[in-house]
Amino acid sequence: MQERSLFEYAVVRVVPRVEREEFINVGVVIYCKKEKYLQVKYTLNEDRLIQLYPGVDVEAVKQNLSSFERICKGSRDGGSIAELDAPSRFRWLTATRSTVIQTSKVHPGLCCSASETLEKLFKEQVL
Repeated sequence: MQERSLFEYAVVRVVPRVEREEFINVGVVIYCKKEKYLQVKYTLNEDRLIQLYPGVDVEAVKQNLSSFERICKGSRDGGSIAELDAPSRFRWLTATRSTVIQTSKVHPGLCCSASETLEKLFKEQVL
C-alpha cells in the first residue's frame, strides 16, 4: 500500500458582488508539505459569470486568477507574496478576504498523489 500524505485544499471562488455573497466555484488550490506541492487549477465560465453579474469586469477576474497561479508557482512576476515559502503562500492565498476572488475554508485530507487529488477535487468542486 502506498504511503499517504497530508494535504490541505480550498475551493477558489469568484464573488462578483461581495455584498450579495453569490459566487461561482472556479478552481481549487492544494498544498501538500510532504510532496512540496502547491498548485491551483481553475477555469472561468465567462457566460455563467456574466449571467450572475452582467457588469463584471471579466478581464480583471482573469488577471486576478492568473495572479493566484503565479503566486502558487513562486514566479518572479508574482510579486512579493510569490517570494514567500510554499506554506506561507498557501496561507496567504486562503486567508479570509472580502474581494472578488475568495476561497472556501481550508479542508484537510490524505492522499497518495497531490496532483491526482487536485484533478479529483477540481472535477468534484468545479466542473
